[in-house]
Amino acid sequence: MSSTETEEKPPASTSPLPQFGASGRKIIYDKDGKPCRACNTLLDFQFATGKASTSKKTAAVTTPTTTTKPTLRHYAKEDPPDVGQLGKSSWTLLHSIAATYPEEPTTKQQRDMKSFLSLFAGFYPCWYCGEDFTRFLEKNEPATSSQDQLGKWLCEAHNDVNVKLGKPKFDCQFWKQRWKDGWDEE
Repeated sequence: MSSTETEEKPPASTSPLPQFGASGRKIIYDKDGKPCRACNTLLDFQFATGKASTSKKTAAVTTPTTTTKPTLRHYAKEDPPDVGQLGKSSWTLLHSIAATYPEEPTTKQQRDMKSFLSLFAGFYPCWYCGEDFTRFLEKNEPATSSQDQLGKWLCEAHNDVNVKLGKPKFDCQFWKQRWKDGWDEE
C-alpha cells in the first residue's frame, strides 16, 4: 500500500512512470487514464477532475418524510474514502487480523493467510497501492508460522510504506502492545 507521493499515469508497461502536472499536485491515475479516486486524497482527486472547491461539504441532516422508501435525502453526504482513509483502515484491519491469528496456526491457516494477503493486494481499491503491496509480497514472503511472526511481518510491511511516505517507522517489537494487548499504564 503506497501513497500519492508520486504522480502516476497508467503506463503502457506494468511500471508506472512519474508525470508532474503544472499545478504541482501529484496525482495517480487509473489504468484507464482517469484520476484514481481511491489512490488520491479527496482534495487532489477533486483538483484533478476540476471539482475542487474551497468549501467543505457538510453532512445532510434531514427528517424522514412520511414515505417508507428511503431517498437520497436520508443519507449523509459522505464522500467515498480517499487514499489516506483507505490506508489507515486497511492497516487497522490487517494488524487486527494478525492480533487474532492463532499462536500456532495449522498448515491450512498459514496457507490461507498467504492467499488472503495476495488476494487483498490484488483487489485493493487503489491499484497503485495494491501493486506496491504485491511487489512487497514477492520480495518478502509473509511469515505465517505464528501470530508473533505474522504481526512482526505486517509491521515491517507497514514500515516499508511509512518510509515511502516520509513517516517514522514503528518499532516492531511493540506490535502486540499496539494491536493486541494494549499499552501498560506507566
